Amino acid sequence: MPSDSPPPLLPRTHTRRLREIWRSAGWPCHDLIEVDLLAAGLLERVRHASSHETLRVTDAGVRLLAETHQRNRDALSAHEAVVERVAREMGRAGRIVWRGLALRAPLVGADGRTDWAVAMPDVYSIRHTTVEDYVEPIVHEVKVSRADLLCDLRREAKRAAYLALCSECWYVIREGIAGSDEVPVECGVLVATPAGFEVARPAPKRAMRLPFALWMALARATPSEGSSADEAQAWLGADETQPRLNADEAQARLRPDAQ
Repeated sequence: MPSDSPPPLLPRTHTRRLREIWRSAGWPCHDLIEVDLLAAGLLERVRHASSHETLRVTDAGVRLLAETHQRNRDALSAHEAVVERVAREMGRAGRIVWRGLALRAPLVGADGRTDWAVAMPDVYSIRHTTVEDYVEPIVHEVKVSRADLLCDLRREAKRAAYLALCSECWYVIREGIAGSDEVPVECGVLVATPAGFEVARPAPKRAMRLPFALWMALARATPSEGSSADEAQAWLGADETQPRLNADEAQARLRPDAQ
């Protein structure tokens, strides 16, 4: 392949294999993925004096790895920006917010057996209340690419784990990557736009009391700041005759006309 040729577009399995070969000694697997990479000029065969053969990532392959890494980094930055916006609005609404939690969720099968799954919601929040029944735990899962969203929607166990941990589950999707009808009806849909957020479909509410194990997991974790220190201080001097926002009002704060 000429050095100035643009790297080809490849499936994730191929770019993953290219990264593996880059990090390894280059021992071949002799499968069709390597055939594709060799034919595309991203790998080359190296024959050694001992007559054995290894694989080497070409300059074109290195360029492809660099471009893939940059795309992933850009996608992560876009994802984190939306996560931060959601977390901040939940904090402004007076909720306690966590990011990057890893929580064990019970999944009850059709046979009555309980299996356990680890759920890692992008944003998890509860109401700041002293009444256990009013906690209203909410999960927000952020998706900024269609491929990531579709991959996530195929994982029914992951979604079931989210639902087992909250009274409302929301998918926050970047504008244009999907329609609300593509997201299962048990989840709400928020559309992230440059101007703010739009509620495409509200999340069904379910009564839920947090189990003791989940309380312990939250106690060990550090809540996200959620709002600025000035806003936190403002709550201390707030007029207690004016109620704080509830979960519905917090969702309304995410709409563009509320900014």
